[in-house]
Amino acid sequence: MSSLVVWIVLLPALGALANGVVGAALWRRNKTIVSVVACGTVFLSFLLSVVCTAELAGYSPEERVLSENTDVHVATFIPGSYLQIADGRRAELEIAWEFRFDPLSALMALVITGVGLLIHVYSIGYMAHEKGFFRYFAYLNLFMAMMLNLVLSANFVTMFIGWEGVGLCSYLLIGFLHKEIWTTNAANKAFIVNRAGDLFMVMAVGLVLMSFGTLDFAEVNARAVEAHELGAPLVPWGKAFSPELLCSIAALLVFAAATAKSAQFPLYVWLPDAMAGPTPVSALIHAATMVTSGIYAIVRLNGVFQVGQQCEYLPALTLVAVVGGATALFAASIGLAQDDIKKVLAYSTVSQLGYMFLALGVGAFTAGMFHLTTHAFFKALLFLGAGSVIHALSGEQDLRRMGGLKKHLPITHFTMIVGCLAIAGFPPLAGFFSKDEILFNAFAGPNASRALWFLGVATALMTSFYMFRLYYMTFHGAPRMSEDVRQRIHESPQVMWVPLVFLAAGATVAGFLGIPAAFARHAHVVEAWLAPTLHEVHGVHGEPHASPLLELGLMAFSVAVAALGFFWARAWYRDGAFTAPRALAEKIGGFYTLVKRKYYVDEAYYLVFVDGVKWMSFRLWDVDKWLIDGFFVNGLGGIFTKIVAWLMHFFDLFAVDGLVNLWAWLTQRGSGQVRKLQTGFLQNYAFLFACGVLLLVALYWYIV
Repeated sequence: MSSLVVWIVLLPALGALANGVVGAALWRRNKTIVSVVACGTVFLSFLLSVVCTAELAGYSPEERVLSENTDVHVATFIPGSYLQIADGRRAELEIAWEFRFDPLSALMALVITGVGLLIHVYSIGYMAHEKGFFRYFAYLNLFMAMMLNLVLSANFVTMFIGWEGVGLCSYLLIGFLHKEIWTTNAANKAFIVNRAGDLFMVMAVGLVLMSFGTLDFAEVNARAVEAHELGAPLVPWGKAFSPELLCSIAALLVFAAATAKSAQFPLYVWLPDAMAGPTPVSALIHAATMVTSGIYAIVRLNGVFQVGQQCEYLPALTLVAVVGGATALFAASIGLAQDDIKKVLAYSTVSQLGYMFLALGVGAFTAGMFHLTTHAFFKALLFLGAGSVIHALSGEQDLRRMGGLKKHLPITHFTMIVGCLAIAGFPPLAGFFSKDEILFNAFAGPNASRALWFLGVATALMTSFYMFRLYYMTFHGAPRMSEDVRQRIHESPQVMWVPLVFLAAGATVAGFLGIPAAFARHAHVVEAWLAPTLHEVHGVHGEPHASPLLELGLMAFSVAVAALGFFWARAWYRDGAFTAPRALAEKIGGFYTLVKRKYYVDEAYYLVFVDGVKWMSFRLWDVDKWLIDGFFVNGLGGIFTKIVAWLMHFFDLFAVDGLVNLWAWLTQRGSGQVRKLQTGFLQNYAFLFACGVLLLVALYWYIV
């Protein structure tokens, strides 16, 4: 397995290298070669993921984790050395580029390569007329390689390379159409917000290293659980901390980093703007790669999070659940009033990610990963379906200028309604099983909370409403686009609608991987598969305590809520007149504006972080101008300079010039006296000569 796992990551990386280096030349000769290289490498990566998963499934559950069957050593970043821990202990440290193909990473690899492959194929048609065709696929392949590196890594360092890599690739892809200033601004926003989150990940890595003396995920989890069970303190800086408190701090640092990558409040603001990138990029980011990395990181560190939950003052998972539930409801409410088809889906992603964090927060790690899997199918389907609509309408994204597309786009219409039913939670589609498992755990799980369950139910109602609002505004009612656009409406080419069909099939059947306990005696497939990677900490992770009758009742209530949202949207938007929503908007006026303007969060961020930084920059400029340059340099400096110059002037005048003038005066006076000896009379010179001779004789006589 070892060599195959490495190639799962290397193949997309090689595809990126090939298209990045020689893609321009290949593209000019034959565009197909670029497509084959990009899609072929991802296809081979998907096949290798399937082969490795099949091999892993052949082992016993115990052999699927922490064994020579799962770990792959590629290279060594830092060779074996000893780390001096503050309490005097020494820990052997070796940081290596290592992959671990266990059940959790296998599930992520299948989702990334499977859904990613369909998005690659779809891109061939969607990006066919773009000048940077080869560059686009180079970025897309690199994005896949970095995400696979992230999920297959065995330690923090290898994961962090992928963590930063997906951030870079998202920047490149969101700003792919870089000639438009708004796409460049969106790319910059995504990059900056994610760097803010990454700072917390760096802090978490440092804390984990000093606390546990290792960065290997399995060892960190095991040592955290062991310290908790033994009641042994952790001593990162010479001072003892309870393992619960230290694990809670580490967990919350990782969660803070995850709020940026997985777009949770308050760092979600980059994701809606990321719609500036091409639609297949949005599908890849929202469904199979970057935004799922935060959920993955928390599940990977489930041992640390569970121990952190035991902290009396700072229960980590509870905070995760509260932020996740609040984000889910908050984003769903914004989605109710958006008119851009991609913005609706973007806020839907933020909301569904909130669902996943809610699941993790109540200790239902399996439910979170299950929803991540089903969400990948129906969210990719919805984005690519939206792309097909935009493609048919020559770039139009405003729902108010759509309508009546059902008969023009039959395949897109069929697949989109499958996606809407799936995300709304109608049985037996995928979203029904995964969403209801989250709600069931929120109601009856080990960390259940009625308030969190209510947030989930309210979110489900809003989700159903805004998704069918999108559906009816797009496909039903009278056409509202211009006549010119209407004449050119056409179904997408085969290379685009075939991936839609595959994703619709996935959104239909993926839920059967998690048939709930009320219908089956044994744990569902995803739960059984992930069980070896999850730690058991008493009171945090486990089965919900409820009867099958209660589970069925909650399920029926959830379906009724989804149906209410559906009929509500159908009644308001099916005829295309929008009479009722307009009347409501006029009636509630200010609140409607508040929701439509997304609670002015972007404006608040702009005011605080952009205008605030500008204001601070100008004030610092004032300080520099008036205090540094004005007072110290031009003021005190000027006065000091003038005093020194005045003193130097007098020194020069009296000392330097005085000495020079004195010497000149002495020379002048001396020369005047000497000049008197030159009389011009020979007898005077003879007399002086005789005096000189007498003087010399006298000196000689006196000395000798």
